[in-house]
Amino acid sequence: MTTQTSSSLQSRADARRSAVCIVGNGAIAKTAALGFSQAGHSVTLLVPPARPGTEESSSSSSSEKPWDVRVYALNHTAQKLLASLKVWGALDMARVAPVDAMDVKGDGEQGGHLGFDAFGAHTGTLAWIVEDSNLNMALDAALRFAQNVEVVTGRACKLSCSALGTKVELEDGAPIEAQLLLGADGRESWVRGQCDIGIDYRSYHQRAIVANFSCEKPHHNVAHQWFTCKEGIIALLPLPGDKVSLVWSAPETLADTIMDESLGELAIRLGEYSESTLGLLKPLQPEAVKAIPLALVRPHAVTAPHAALIGDAAHAVHPLAGHGMNLGFADIVDLLRVVNEREAQHGIGDERVLARYARARKEDVFLMQLATDGLERLFGANLEPVRVVRNLGLNLLDKLPLVKRKLIAHAMGK
Repeated sequence: MTTQTSSSLQSRADARRSAVCIVGNGAIAKTAALGFSQAGHSVTLLVPPARPGTEESSSSSSSEKPWDVRVYALNHTAQKLLASLKVWGALDMARVAPVDAMDVKGDGEQGGHLGFDAFGAHTGTLAWIVEDSNLNMALDAALRFAQNVEVVTGRACKLSCSALGTKVELEDGAPIEAQLLLGADGRESWVRGQCDIGIDYRSYHQRAIVANFSCEKPHHNVAHQWFTCKEGIIALLPLPGDKVSLVWSAPETLADTIMDESLGELAIRLGEYSESTLGLLKPLQPEAVKAIPLALVRPHAVTAPHAALIGDAAHAVHPLAGHGMNLGFADIVDLLRVVNEREAQHGIGDERVLARYARARKEDVFLMQLATDGLERLFGANLEPVRVVRNLGLNLLDKLPLVKRKLIAHAMGK
């Protein structure tokens, strides 16, 4: 990040100025914009130009649209935040499925088993499965009516900082000045790079294969997960009606094979695991399948002078627990809290305020990274003694209700 004097920071009379500038165009960036706006701060949301062919038609209703292959298992922290911002009620609830139970199985004929349910967790539901498009449509609608939010389309090319705040320069030369800059621009964050924040990066050599299927038998709002060794981690998440969403964290070689096959062939592959519980699977949309590279990303810091990282820019984790998005929503909750609780003499971009945000997020993020990375390593080991121990571990954990209740309470964000 380039450091400038206060006079040079204010040199452009035509600069856009706001309390907060947020770089990003995903659900985390939009939620942060709404959160800071409703807390009384002016916000500039900088979004990149849309790629050709990515604009969605708004002529058809949500219920008529194909099912989105990108879905999130939102926990209670996410739900409460979205409800407080009047976004949860704007979702098309006909396309939201509750998760009332989870069924986790180990590998091999004598694979271990671990089950969670809402009753045992003393809650109404464990999580909610929400499509990316459903969530973003509700956020976009809220942003259109949000006060003090200006959405700017452009590509950032330079970031500089002074004692007063930050300045983002766009490719067309237009500057955006703010007291606080938020990097919500994903795993390959431009903001993080401009702030000279290093990362620890480890590829999992896997791709998340995502697609949707109808199932022959009712899923009863149960999320199923299979930890295999050679074929990765397979999850089938409930969608409304007799539909399920697949997230298969497959080794790269297998992922390449799957992507070369038809979805019908993929359904046959899945049948080896799912047929006894869900019956035959049929693709909802033959052309709708994506493969997303998976990696662990640990930034060396989540703050810089007048800047903070949120969402995948601050932490990218393995999707086996389904909590990457939830960590991002928790980032917003903690950041809004420390900004709201700051002393009157401290600005929202003050280093002491941002240090409190970093401390607040450290344990939660570390534990999730440790758990997801550890489980991926454990179930990726193709050794018989390791396989026996991990299956015994699942069975033992399943018989410890108090431990299970603590684990699920943490996952739910309670």
